[in-house]
Amino acid sequence: MSESLAQALKRLRLSGMAQTLDVRLQEAAAGRLNHEEFLELVFQDEIAIRDERLLARRIKAASFRDLKRLEDFDWKFNPKIDKKKVYELATGKFIREVEDVLWVGPPGTGKSHLAQAVGLEAIKRGYKVLYRSIFDLVRDFLQDDAFG
Repeated sequence: MSESLAQALKRLRLSGMAQTLDVRLQEAAAGRLNHEEFLELVFQDEIAIRDERLLARRIKAASFRDLKRLEDFDWKFNPKIDKKKVYELATGKFIREVEDVLWVGPPGTGKSHLAQAVGLEAIKRGYKVLYRSIFDLVRDFLQDDAFG
């Protein structure tokens, strides 16, 4: 890639395209790609990089205590949890229908893991998430009250 092309990509903020352009140019030069296929791939590369960065920013903004996934949850540990309902929550249907969800129970039953895992799935579906435990909420309310 030429220096002027690299500068143009940087100025246009196309860093995803800049990362993969050399490989795509080699593919095109080898005759494996026509013009339209080449353009489609470099734009897909840029979109993929932007999507990854957006996901990372939203995960960071969610303030998860730990990054938990549904597939890592031990369903045998607490068989009282309705797996079907949890996976339904993970679809984001409750968000689209503007419904609330509150998990209540004693410590160590999997509430935080599941809340964070459902939050991660919501982020993957394009929603913004903010994770708060009850302790975080109380602290936030007290701090807001203290500052008027």
